[in-house]
Amino acid sequence: MTEQGTTEQSTTRQAMTEQEASHRHVEQMREQAHRLEDDAAHAADDAERSSLEKRARQLESDSDQESMMAAGDIYPAQ
Repeated sequence: MTEQGTTEQSTTRQAMTEQEASHRHVEQMREQAHRLEDDAAHAADDAERSSLEKRARQLESDSDQESMMAAGDIYPAQ
């Protein structure tokens, strides 16, 4: 194999690894958001419930944005 072929394979593997890591991170953020939503549903205190719901919504929003960025649908603000 040529040096260029080896470099291309390495670059492709690195891109897949970064994509997989991004996907795992998005999934972790979504799982955390669901846990927060569950906690909010069982919270006795209104202020705590509101805070948990707000944090869950923010995580969902962040995970959606990161997912779209990874897919190339949007680009981060400069």
